[in-house]
Amino acid sequence: MSSLEALFCHVNDFCQVFEPLWHQALLSSGKKYRRRQRSFSLSEVMTILIAFHQSHYRNFKHFYLIKVKCDWQQEFPLAVSYQRFVTWIPSSLIPLCTYLRRCFGQCTGISFIDATSIKVCHNRRISQHRVFEGCAARGKTSVGWFFGFKLHLVINERGELLNVQVTPGNTDDRQPIVELWQDLWGKVFADKGYVSQSLAQHLQEEHEVTLMAKPRRNMKHHLMVYQDKLFARKRALIEAVIDQLKRECQEFCVSQEN
Repeated sequence: MSSLEALFCHVNDFCQVFEPLWHQALLSSGKKYRRRQRSFSLSEVMTILIAFHQSHYRNFKHFYLIKVKCDWQQEFPLAVSYQRFVTWIPSSLIPLCTYLRRCFGQCTGISFIDATSIKVCHNRRISQHRVFEGCAARGKTSVGWFFGFKLHLVINERGELLNVQVTPGNTDDRQPIVELWQDLWGKVFADKGYVSQSLAQHLQEEHEVTLMAKPRRNMKHHLMVYQDKLFARKRALIEAVIDQLKRECQEFCVSQEN
């Protein structure tokens, strides 16, 4: 968003519709809990988290204490302490994921798919890692080995996100492609990591999707329509989207220092 006000209005409009439906769908345990009203609404918490990823700050604590508490004092006059705000972050995960899906673009029939690694620690510290123990896994990309997750992305030719999925690092790139293409159609261009005759046949028969993956060196090159060749050359677009996500949308870092 171009400004903080525009971002908040867009998030707040979403929360006004989402929150009542969300609380209505929650299962009750039969126990009564005291719901103390927060000084920050859900839309304000989400706005701050999204604004952090659009900023140049590498550390969320510095962003909150300097940008939110000082520079945005008029916009957030009831800002709580950093420690209190951090405890509210987990409760905004589901709304943030739903908001992300609402911001997806529309399928135009031409799409690109790729995956990138999300490292959670250095390879030398894998045995000492406890935060994502049981969730993260060792994986390998063209760059080398890593420990963490894989982020699978599908975009259209305009660079708009169509679907995303996070899997353990040892997941085959071809495994989540069927789920990613549940509501999409047309042609999808991918690299040689997605080459699979059975997968291409399944997508064509079940979802009417044509998978056009770059052939490996030891495979025969099939003839392509000139227009498809031009679209295949635009596959670098998804690399640019991944690079932007990794560079501009910073890896979330919460400092535990007092």
